Amino acid sequence: MSVYKNLFKQTAIYGIATVVPRMFSFILTPLYTGVMDNAKYADVSIIFSWLVFFNVILAYGMETAFFRFYNSSDKKQVVSTTTISLFWSSLAFLSIALLSRNFLAEAAEIDTEYITYTIWVLALDALVIVPFSKLRAEGRPMVYAAIKIGNVVFNLFLNIFFLLWLPHLAANNPDSFIATLYVPDFEVGYVFVANVMASLATLLVVLPHYIKLSWHFNATLWKSMMRYALPIMVAGIAFAINETFDRPLLKFMDVAPHEIGAYAACYRLALFMTLFTTAFRLGIEPFFFSHAGNANAPQTYATVTKYFVIFGSVILLGVVAFADLLKIILLRDESFWEAMDVVPLIILANFFLGIYTNLSVWYKLSDKTKMGAYISIVGAVVTLSFNFALIPVWGYMGSAIATVAAYGTMMVVSYYMGAKYYPIPYDLKKMGLYVGLSVGLSALTFYVPVLRHTYVFGIVALFVFMAIIYRGEKETLQRILKRK
Repeated sequence: MSVYKNLFKQTAIYGIATVVPRMFSFILTPLYTGVMDNAKYADVSIIFSWLVFFNVILAYGMETAFFRFYNSSDKKQVVSTTTISLFWSSLAFLSIALLSRNFLAEAAEIDTEYITYTIWVLALDALVIVPFSKLRAEGRPMVYAAIKIGNVVFNLFLNIFFLLWLPHLAANNPDSFIATLYVPDFEVGYVFVANVMASLATLLVVLPHYIKLSWHFNATLWKSMMRYALPIMVAGIAFAINETFDRPLLKFMDVAPHEIGAYAACYRLALFMTLFTTAFRLGIEPFFFSHAGNANAPQTYATVTKYFVIFGSVILLGVVAFADLLKIILLRDESFWEAMDVVPLIILANFFLGIYTNLSVWYKLSDKTKMGAYISIVGAVVTLSFNFALIPVWGYMGSAIATVAAYGTMMVVSYYMGAKYYPIPYDLKKMGLYVGLSVGLSALTFYVPVLRHTYVFGIVALFVFMAIIYRGEKETLQRILKRK
């Protein structure tokens, strides 16, 4: 029992370390939309999209390979070999990218100064991959969480300082040293200066890892790790394309910057669903593996997935019903509201992604993890195909539809493949009913003007939907309450 208790304790801490930074990034949305116009926010969102993409390439699957080999090989050899590999690849990237920054800036149509900051963030973040992985492997979740959360808090503080306090301090004290730090019309630059400083601070905190390292490189071990890691990198690239590549594509296909900025800002309203799916995944994955040997494991997985669908359906309808209130809080400038029509689609897409994650238990338990990479690649193909086909017709609305199509396809493909390799008796009838009702009521609530602007229909729809769920799940809920 103590083993399971420790497992869930560590999972909870890692969950906090993952979810809390996302919550802080949620706070940054009203800050950015309050001080930037749509075009500047478009630049920020596009650069962050490239950051996600190149983070995957610079890690090249070695984080996962580290965990795979850490407990089956000489631990010191794994730590030193992985560190040396990532250290030199990061330095090589830093050198080549800085020398090529003018070319990269021209190709991406982004200011050279912003490209420079982005290169530094990528290199610094790659250098802390192994120190963080080692903390997790050694079972030190508190230290891991403290550093992760500290990084985000420091980044948030720097953003507030540069974007809110510094302009006022410079205006009130024009002859002071602080005034020399202020550059007018440099909001985008300050965002990435803050990221560089936060990433550098994190590297300094984990610097003892490099000082204590034996610096012994095992070439044979490295080759084995690379064979394991590269397919994971491919899957990661596919996931990055699904997750963030729509914004660079919108720019590539000549969508107006103010429209890209509005789309990226409204995309942030899906964070409620993202937080739910992330927290659920971090909490439930250890549960899936710990119950794998039980005779009733498939039925347990089916029940867990059904309740994920139930909670996700409620969140979908709830966020959509109150989206016009949330936009006032999060999107400070009304010019960002022009893309609000994508909000239900993006929330639905993230809901599909969460369902896919739950369905993916089959390939994790049947040791067919390569299937996950193949499914992600299928999603990436759908993402790119739909974006290229629909952006010229519907602009950013086409990107939103592409996201729904990609994650919906991954969800369906995973279900049918799972039915073949690891059958799980999902309650498709009820799950389909709840998702269908939530989607239908959300569409009526949001896209019918007379219903959207009163809020009455949305509130009534939400309560009626919850009543239907209670009626359908009444017996199960009563059994749970009696057990308590």
